[in-house]
Amino acid sequence: MEILANIDVDDLDKAISFYCAAFGLSIGRRLGQFGAELIGGSAPIYLLVKAPGTPAASTISQLRGYERHWTPVHLDFVVEDVELAVQSAIEAGAQLEDKVETHNWGRIAHMADPFGHGFCLVQFLERGYDEITQQGTPADRPAVAKRRRDGEQRNTLESKPTGGGV
Repeated sequence: MEILANIDVDDLDKAISFYCAAFGLSIGRRLGQFGAELIGGSAPIYLLVKAPGTPAASTISQLRGYERHWTPVHLDFVVEDVELAVQSAIEAGAQLEDKVETHNWGRIAHMADPFGHGFCLVQFLERGYDEITQQGTPADRPAVAKRRRDGEQRNTLESKPTGGGV
């Protein structure tokens, strides 16, 4: 299965500028005047222009809005240095919503993009989520253990020299 991330925005050029500067992504394809594919992460991100005030879906009464809103689904960007990533994201136009938190698995910064969408910057420490994994869960499966032993990356975005990206 392939996973794509789609983000509704009301200003495509502003969104391209933000996501490329904040995360070191680049344009893969322009999808006419109403969309763009950004590449450079573990999955492509599609920015889709949707006007404010238009119906979010035909089955609900909620209208699109680009003020800060909460949703249970959001993106986490895995970074090498959360403090540096926070600074890059803020310089690109994001807002830090809370102090950076440290847990035994890693550090996390709760952020919002210029379009009201929440996202997190995550820096794994030591064994990452394996620090809190319970026995008998998928992380204990041999294939996962082998990938970790072989040093396979955990879907991280690498820093790009342009724009001080994350």
